[in-house]
Amino acid sequence: MTLFSVEHVSFGYSRDRLVLDDVSMSVQRGRSLGIVGESGSGKTTLLRLLLGLNRPTAGTIRFGDETLDIADRGFMRRYRRSVQAVFQDPYSSLDPRQKIASIIAEPLRSLRIAGSIDDAVRAALIAVGLSEDAMERYPHEFSGGQRQRIAIARAIVARPELVLADEAVSALDLSTRVRIVELLKTLAQSMTLVLVSHDLGVVGALCDDIVILERGRIVESGATRQILDAPEHPYTRKLIDSVPRMPA
Repeated sequence: MTLFSVEHVSFGYSRDRLVLDDVSMSVQRGRSLGIVGESGSGKTTLLRLLLGLNRPTAGTIRFGDETLDIADRGFMRRYRRSVQAVFQDPYSSLDPRQKIASIIAEPLRSLRIAGSIDDAVRAALIAVGLSEDAMERYPHEFSGGQRQRIAIARAIVARPELVLADEAVSALDLSTRVRIVELLKTLAQSMTLVLVSHDLGVVGALCDDIVILERGRIVESGATRQILDAPEHPYTRKLIDSVPRMPA
């Protein structure tokens, strides 16, 4: 079942320069998707469109059977509950002035989700492999990998249908990266994950399906294993040759 679809979407900051050009793709419920490309390929811009932070210049984005319309407050409230994000830098994505309990609880408060906030925060911390005593501590007391676990806990605390992760492991050292990939792989069993990355090794370890972006256009897409084993486009072959894979 299609959870998310992008239909002939283009986006540009000016009329003569498109960052995305006629992009179409879909996200299937329960199947993780990797969006891969080098810097300047348009993958972060695509993520911003999926988050409703920008409006497409042309084309349509649909979530389920509804069109993503950032001007529709009712839809966007429902959408924010269903879609959450994890960003690249675990050092800058957490407010250093707030305790961890407050940081993780932010989606529950802003979306006015009923129920015990403390219980939900504890459950999210346990889900990412941290103990509940983290609730009363501050971000500076944790390592980079632990901070990224906290950021993931914040993303899943409202039990979204879809998590969008933007280079979620690229700022981490190799051993920590492996552990966070394993965590994301476990979480992907209970929700749909879209991972934006320049690293085919990470995407190969995590994602069922893959989209390859080059200069704002999709050049190849399909099942991850099939494309990594038998790439058809020269750009995909170049990425495979140049990006180190995660250890098995």
